Amino acid sequence: MGRLSGKTALVTGGASGIGRGVVERFVSEGARVVVADRDFAEAKIVESDLGVDVVRAFRLDISQESDLEAVFLEIQQSGWSPNVVVANAGVQLFGQDARIADLELGVFRSTVEVNLIGTFLTIKHAVRSMLQNSGGSIIVTGSPTALNGEGKDFTAYSSSKAGAHGMVRAAAAAYASSGIRVNTVVPGYTETELVTSISSNPELRASIIERIPVGRAGSPKDVEGIMVFLASDESSFATGAEFVVDGGMTSI
Repeated sequence: MGRLSGKTALVTGGASGIGRGVVERFVSEGARVVVADRDFAEAKIVESDLGVDVVRAFRLDISQESDLEAVFLEIQQSGWSPNVVVANAGVQLFGQDARIADLELGVFRSTVEVNLIGTFLTIKHAVRSMLQNSGGSIIVTGSPTALNGEGKDFTAYSSSKAGAHGMVRAAAAAYASSGIRVNTVVPGYTETELVTSISSNPELRASIIERIPVGRAGSPKDVEGIMVFLASDESSFATGAEFVVDGGMTSI
């Protein structure tokens, strides 16, 4: 028996990066997983790789409420209503996001549309579903840029993630008595497809690594364990919290 046996999870942004790592780990721990991603072709690859009996792929743009309504309705009707939702999908517009005096309004709006409004919509519909199904656990992927000055060159991204952190605390307080837990996981610098513009630049990459006390970049595997803990019943007393997994970056 895995730690998530009997659980059904929905992971947004589950087709790649941290999201795919979490999907694979959840399946290995006994869960069924709905992989929801804007890139439906990649989501179908995850479904094919892991098996349709344990993974279902859906196209989902989290910034569109109609998409979320449709996905939650379909999985409910198919008996896959989730008791775990990982709100992981997000964007970081490298080369466009900037210090506030240099930031274009359109870039700010585009980032907030996905990272803040999309997270709001994900949590909203997750809560509505869980209220009908005896509660559950919602896990939001946060960022060190919401905690300290790591994001001085990423005004839009930092702002959107800080808003998501605040939203988690409000939702956790509002629904704790209904058996719904809401927490934030804060990965540090994690090398995935999202940060190729950093990882492919040796000088820039080195400047970040030297600020991480453990001396290396993170990988999706570094985050999977805390995600499993929060998805499982082992974390039944944890809600409204930030679980930082950043190699010590925000401790200094």
